[in-house]
Amino acid sequence: QVQLVESGGGLVQPGGSLRLSCAASPSKIFSIYVMGWYRQAPGKQRELVASITNSGGTIYADSVKGRFTIFRDNAKNTYDLQMNTVNPEDTAVYYCNTAPRNLLPWGQGTQVTVSS
Repeated sequence: QVQLVESGGGLVQPGGSLRLSCAASPSKIFSIYVMGWYRQAPGKQRELVASITNSGGTIYADSVKGRFTIFRDNAKNTYDLQMNTVNPEDTAVYYCNTAPRNLLPWGQGTQVTVSS
């Protein structure tokens, strides 16, 4: 059974940084699909914020471009999202899945709260 597990969320101050990780079971999923990070803020639809191909090509939503970086951590066999210069509008539950649309069951997500 395919499973995606997100981790690394928490409370961060505006202007701070956070790194999220996505692990998959089975891990071969990462070699098959384009992977992405999504987020869903309260009262809003889930949106794709970043995606990466197997060759390393990346696409970012305008709202996070220049602040977020999606990359594969080969040592941990995860897909990570480095979030820098966060602001309160980045508060959401963050999920990983295939991109540009989810083909796999959603994981539980990881909550990111940006607040002073």
